[in-house]
Amino acid sequence: MDLDLLLQVGIFLVSIVALLWASDRFVEAAERIGLSLGISPFIIGVTIVAFGTSLPELATSIVAVLDGTPEIVIGNVVGSNITNIALVLGLTAVVVKNIDLEYNLWHIDIPFLWGSAFLLYFAVSDGNLTLYEAFLFLGGIAIFLAYSLKGQDRPDKKDRPSASWKDYALLIVGGAIVSISAAGVIDAITKISATLNIAPEVIALSAVAIGTSLPEVAVSLAAARKGKASIAVGNALGSNIFNTFIVMAIPRFFGKLTIPEDIITIYLPLMIVMTILLGVMSNNRKITRWEGLVLILFYLWYFGVIVENAGA
Repeated sequence: MDLDLLLQVGIFLVSIVALLWASDRFVEAAERIGLSLGISPFIIGVTIVAFGTSLPELATSIVAVLDGTPEIVIGNVVGSNITNIALVLGLTAVVVKNIDLEYNLWHIDIPFLWGSAFLLYFAVSDGNLTLYEAFLFLGGIAIFLAYSLKGQDRPDKKDRPSASWKDYALLIVGGAIVSISAAGVIDAITKISATLNIAPEVIALSAVAIGTSLPEVAVSLAAARKGKASIAVGNALGSNIFNTFIVMAIPRFFGKLTIPEDIITIYLPLMIVMTILLGVMSNNRKITRWEGLVLILFYLWYFGVIVENAGA
């Protein structure tokens, strides 16, 4: 491995770490500011925090379009969604033996998750995502948020924490570092893929998908250790819905998206299968360790296909 390739791999790893760190700081600051303004914790959870977990994917996707590698966007979304279900939930179920769900996912979450996956498939099956379809995706997330926020009360003024100038500064600095580190990730991907003669979307499906899903892995396993494994399911569901509706739609306004054929024929169908499988597994409000192992098997197959395609 030559020095230039090692340097680019190093830049990629450092940029991913910086991206995740800055995203966390951005979300923490936004959460404190939101609470100080009287926004309820639930609303913050389904908006700021849910958006925050998808912020790394969104930042790298926008930069990818601006840098002329738009095929990374769909790879980023599909790869992250598969990773969230197959790897994140699979590992969580194995660690805690059984994930007991505290609420019925079929009331709203699973229908929206399935709907977002099917809509994504039909929208990009022609190899393109139009501006009209991008607006439809934004409409989808608006409907999801509106239903989720329905009937939520604002907290009393006496219960609100105060936000300092440091929170606003951290919001600005965090956002700036997210932008810079996302540019570093995409630049490194472009150079690594050129050096190794690997398609950029392959790296997006694997390294970027795993890297940007690290917050979900950390949150889910931490929740599992604290006996709140059901949080992991909600985290994965919310992140996937935001990925599909937001991370696919917003970059389209910065330029046309390229949808590689192998993603339409292999990876997107796998994402839909994983989405359906999650719905079936959660029907009895429980995901067992054995079901978690099945999810991990799917992920291992997925990763094997990526490695095979990378070597082709």
